[in-house]
Amino acid sequence: MSRRIDIVEVGPRDGLQNDPANLTTETKLEFISRLEEAGVRRMESGSFVSPKAVPKMADSAAVFAGVDRSRPTRHIALALNEKGVRRAIDAKADEINFVLVAGETFGRKNQGMSPQESADMLAQCAPLVLEAGIPLSATISVAFGDPYEGDVDIKVVGNLAAQAQRAGVGELALGDTIGVATPWDVRARIDRVRMEAPDVFLRMHFHDTRGAGLANVAAAVEAGVDVIDASCGGIGGCPFAPAATGNVATEDVVYMLERAGFETGLDLGKLIETAHWLEKALGHPVASSLSKAGAFPPA
Repeated sequence: MSRRIDIVEVGPRDGLQNDPANLTTETKLEFISRLEEAGVRRMESGSFVSPKAVPKMADSAAVFAGVDRSRPTRHIALALNEKGVRRAIDAKADEINFVLVAGETFGRKNQGMSPQESADMLAQCAPLVLEAGIPLSATISVAFGDPYEGDVDIKVVGNLAAQAQRAGVGELALGDTIGVATPWDVRARIDRVRMEAPDVFLRMHFHDTRGAGLANVAAAVEAGVDVIDASCGGIGGCPFAPAATGNVATEDVVYMLERAGFETGLDLGKLIETAHWLEKALGHPVASSLSKAGAFPPA
């Protein structure tokens, strides 16, 4: 029997926000369209944050206005505060993903908040999202390590998860923002969050900075997680995390899972084609292995 693993495509947001290329709104919309043609049904299409802090996302309102709403895709908007949430609602986001932060120094640099202040902000913003009838998810960033302080206490992650559940979050992602997790860390944090927030669905968000991304995906899936973030081409990184490289590549994750007998609903060939297109659009190579080696067996 096969099991379905859903992929949340984060390339248009987390993938592009730290890339040296400056794509036009039209090119971003083509990227989104190509991902939809590959079967993507849920993706981060932009973020409503300070354009001074993250200039690559300054056109997110135009991106949301330009997406093809006749397609069965849920377009997710990322937000950090009330202003961002209101802008995401105005843009008719299909889902709003709020960012919590597990590291003190990273939180100050990334969103000007401590971990508890980010949880308080979520509690303040959640009613706005829920009253608008929009699904609310959240991501705990640097859930495995802070680039400035080192290891993050698992108790902090569990506490944030519990507060997210109380705020009405339906799905919670644990973000390895700087790519420091190991499969054993993954299992420990999943167990802790399930204990602290048993009613919240889990999603995992891994970066491949230290080469453990796919192993961490496998550990999460074996622990029963059914939703994984990934970025076509393996592009991405956080502007506020020194040396943080890209996300796990969508095509690499899909290849691994489908070879193991899981279903993703995504077209691997079209994902590889999109990664090749993306290299031309960005003007530089992408990191994914499948974009170089291709699928196996060969088509």
